[in-house]
Amino acid sequence: MKNIQVYDPALCCPTGVCGPSVDPELVRVSALLAKLKNDGHSVERYNLGQQPTEFVTNAAVKTVLDEEGVESLPLIFIDGQLVSRGKYPSLSVWNDWLEEESPDT
Repeated sequence: MKNIQVYDPALCCPTGVCGPSVDPELVRVSALLAKLKNDGHSVERYNLGQQPTEFVTNAAVKTVLDEEGVESLPLIFIDGQLVSRGKYPSLSVWNDWLEEESPDT
């Protein structure tokens, strides 16, 4: 199983799935991360608006933010390696990273 960390831009709530107009991409990502967690992967998700300390205490995250700014978010790490920046990957990309069958999301 993999250790997954997602560093999101500032969102209105921990998942961004709240408020009067919900971004369908955030719904997709939240469902996918929930599925991965249920499948036994370790999933940690950090929101810049609610957990800013997590962004400065992780040296790799701080470096990317210092060099590229918040436009680089979301940042996605798998087993400590930065695998994506600036967008939420497609399901097929996640499957390639995790080398598993396609989740039903």
